Amino acid sequence: MRFTDIFIHRPVLATVVSLLILLLGARAAMEMEIRQYPELESTTVTVTTAYPGASSDLIKGFITTPLQQAIAEASGIDYLTSTSSQGSSTIEAKMELNYDANAALAEIQAKVASQRNVLPAEAQDPVITSTTGDSTALMYIAFYSEEMAVPQITDYLSRVVQPKLQALSGVGKARLFGRQFALRVWLNPERLAAVDMTPQEVIAKLRANNYQAAVGNTKGTYTEISMTSDTDVADPDKFRNLVVKQFEGSQIRLQDIARVELGSQTYDQLALYKGQPATYVAIELAPGANPLTVASLVKAELPEIKNQLPSGLKARLAYDASSFIEDSINEVIKTLLEALVIVLVVVFLCLGSLRAAIVPSVAVPLSLIGGAFVMLAFGFSLNLLTLLSMVLAIGLVVDDAIIIVENVHRHIEDGESRFEAAINGAREMAVPIIAMTTTLVAVYAPIGFMGGLVGSLFTEFAFTLAGAVVISGIIALTLSPMLSGKVLKPHGNPGRFEQMVERTFNGLSRGYKSALSSLMQTKSVVVFFAVVVLGSIYFMVMMSQSELAPTEDQGILFYQGLGPQTSTLEYLQEHGDEIQNRMSTVPGYEEDFMIIGITSPNAVFGGFKMAPWSQREITQFEVQPKLAAELNKVTGLQTAVFPRPSLPGSGGGLPFQFVITTGNSYEQLNQVADELLGKAMGSGNFMFLQKSINFDKPLTRIKVDRDRVADLGLSMQDIGQTLASMLGGGYINRFNMEGRSYQVIPQVDQQFRLDEQKLNDYQIRTDTGELVPLGSVVSFTHDVEPSNRTQFNQQNSLTLQGVVKPGVAAGTAMDYMEKTAAEVFPQGFSYNYTGQTRQLATQGNALVVTFFLSLLVIYLVLAAQFESWRDPFIILVSVPMSVAGAMAFIVLGFATMNIYTQVGLITLIGVVSKNGILIVEFANQLQKSRGLNKVEAVIEAAAIRLRPIIMTSLALIFAMVPLLIAIGPGAESRFAIGLTISAGLGIGTLFTIFVLPAFYILLGRDHHGSAADEYADEPDDNGDGRPATAH
Repeated sequence: MRFTDIFIHRPVLATVVSLLILLLGARAAMEMEIRQYPELESTTVTVTTAYPGASSDLIKGFITTPLQQAIAEASGIDYLTSTSSQGSSTIEAKMELNYDANAALAEIQAKVASQRNVLPAEAQDPVITSTTGDSTALMYIAFYSEEMAVPQITDYLSRVVQPKLQALSGVGKARLFGRQFALRVWLNPERLAAVDMTPQEVIAKLRANNYQAAVGNTKGTYTEISMTSDTDVADPDKFRNLVVKQFEGSQIRLQDIARVELGSQTYDQLALYKGQPATYVAIELAPGANPLTVASLVKAELPEIKNQLPSGLKARLAYDASSFIEDSINEVIKTLLEALVIVLVVVFLCLGSLRAAIVPSVAVPLSLIGGAFVMLAFGFSLNLLTLLSMVLAIGLVVDDAIIIVENVHRHIEDGESRFEAAINGAREMAVPIIAMTTTLVAVYAPIGFMGGLVGSLFTEFAFTLAGAVVISGIIALTLSPMLSGKVLKPHGNPGRFEQMVERTFNGLSRGYKSALSSLMQTKSVVVFFAVVVLGSIYFMVMMSQSELAPTEDQGILFYQGLGPQTSTLEYLQEHGDEIQNRMSTVPGYEEDFMIIGITSPNAVFGGFKMAPWSQREITQFEVQPKLAAELNKVTGLQTAVFPRPSLPGSGGGLPFQFVITTGNSYEQLNQVADELLGKAMGSGNFMFLQKSINFDKPLTRIKVDRDRVADLGLSMQDIGQTLASMLGGGYINRFNMEGRSYQVIPQVDQQFRLDEQKLNDYQIRTDTGELVPLGSVVSFTHDVEPSNRTQFNQQNSLTLQGVVKPGVAAGTAMDYMEKTAAEVFPQGFSYNYTGQTRQLATQGNALVVTFFLSLLVIYLVLAAQFESWRDPFIILVSVPMSVAGAMAFIVLGFATMNIYTQVGLITLIGVVSKNGILIVEFANQLQKSRGLNKVEAVIEAAAIRLRPIIMTSLALIFAMVPLLIAIGPGAESRFAIGLTISAGLGIGTLFTIFVLPAFYILLGRDHHGSAADEYADEPDDNGDGRPATAH
């Protein structure tokens, strides 16, 4: 008794096996979490060090260089970038994908701590932060008011709202974008001179008289009492009344020489919501957190937060990335159900019988539900990719049921009883089903073991699909034969529709058999055609446009604007009002947000939020050029409009980032970048492209007369400290207000630092105690310097960053830049990538290697199954036919070469191989069982197997229809993989049914005689053996 016989003889056993699969799968589906993508960790550790007043050159030499030299020694770093700008050093260590975030943070903290004594004493302690996941926050909540000032809003949020949101499970950080309170002491140089004081003396008094003392306690024999003192100052009014000097018999108070106010920590940043000043709370995810769960918790907390807001303060969820995730998942689930219905309808139409359609109608959902158990067992989640794999699985798992039903039906038509037909039909198809199941699993196995971003994303996709296929194979060998024997009509009782279907397929089979017989007379022409098709693939790949993933319509566009290097907050705010007004006129507009000064004082960043997909007829791709055109009308700003990244882990910044690195000077770097930039903008590949560094930042050099300084008994330190205390704006200590500490920041009032001439009147004390004007020892010259000084992996660098034109793939732009760089770059210059472009550069071809590895694995698996080196080659002849069919549509511009189309191409290996297995395996059987020669056997096998090949191919092609007509969230990636599979399978099947028989005739062996004769007649190294058969 064969394995399949057991379940036909014992239908209850077959039913129990299927019910167990159903129960385990259903339970697993309820237990799995739902998220956008498989869990992965993309960690960036940022080290920020403030040195108020220091030039970018000083920052680079004394802070950035020693710190990044130490950080570079840490493990797990993919690349290191640094930015040295006026008063600040920022170093970012981008860690390797899925590197332990906690380990990275701990090691870099230790490296930074080892360099603290090397840094200038005046520099503030480095601040080390770690972010995991997308550079763009999950949610932005805007808080705005017509009654409260921004610092008041920010203070309220930091005390009440931020702690609540920060405490929610999965929230890594609730980051505030607003103005923090600080005590600003605006010094008046004229009044200081009038009372014979210098800024350093004022600062010394502030430090001495605002002292946080830890007094301790008194302790007697039986009692202990805590003690405190009011040595600190906890109120702005007390600061104003602080005595800083006795002068001519009078007490000089701080308010006599300075304007004291509770102001903002910085005046270089401002957040706006629909043009109104606001403070944003950005919700960032903790490592491994589920965005949908976090978003749900935040939304549940928001009503309570709104109810407790002070009068006049309003809150609005300005941006929510989880909406796109939820809608995308719902769309995939909808597509899954549509594909299931379509496939079952196709099966019914091809079989012509509702009874026959019952078997696939049971087997397909059961296979998908069983696949959920495999997912849970491996710790997978329900996400966009695993759900997409389920959509593809519908078209794959239905094959097994179709093949069983069709073969049992054929035996019934040959006059056998339903029971005998089920026994014989299942026996015949057991080996092919095992072979096809093993083949598909072998195809996806290499994807499952890939590393990097693509491996992290598609491992769950591959194993989910393989799991569903394995479950389908089990059902095909247990439940489907038993059901077929029960539900199919006995011989001689076909319905009218079934008769029509039978006539149609019989006519197709006869016509195909006749055409194939004629074509095999000129099989050399067929082989030549196949070779030409194979060769064309190379040229089509070269002609195709490449990108990592299609850009998705996520309902939001970001924009970045840069003003002149001398831009102030007021300048940007004025232009920001124009930006907001212009955005509101663009079709699809719902609301916007803007943050001025987020990365530099002359930069503005914001978002253009579109109406929900169901409420608009215009797509994000149509809006992007319209919005860009409107923002380009804003004079005085360079603006770029770009979408949110489609894939996680890319980092921030514009979509295209080409890094030029060198050990040469920034001046030479700038010259080379200018030449490359000019050529790139003239190429027609870019909508927007700019340099990250510009040599147009005005610089006033203060030249010190060292002889004069020596004559006056002064030192360079005196000069430097005077300038720093007047202009630097660094905090000197903190004060306590209502249980929170705030910075105390002395600085010369703005009216006394409008230009360098004001510096001449600053006073400095000589060693004799007299005050002399600063202008007596310094002079001024003017120059320009880089806007900042950046490095990539410790080399001087400049990034060309921008947005490619619609219709131009990122890969095309990268190819152009690399080719042009080879022509432009002098000795000592090289290039690299960051952001989304780096993902494409490092991961874009990852699946190409996997494609050939999958091809090799499936060849070896088939060789083992067929005990032959030739048969697998014949079976895989169909692969180039399918790949060529898919590539033709990609070259014609219907899609790009991306990770989704590449996964589709890998899928084609397994799908079209199933057709080859059906023909080759049956042809081998016919040679052995009926004594046919190769030509007769392959023509007969191809004619008999034509119906299941057509049915399985149509089922998968029509299963892709919902992907091809998809609109809304996530449609672009679904379209890419759907187009690849449907086009490749459709064209590939058409070619395969004619090309494969020709190769079988040329390369296949005659399978006459016994297995022993075959081994005796042929040496082992001839590459042949007995084919695996069911008999």
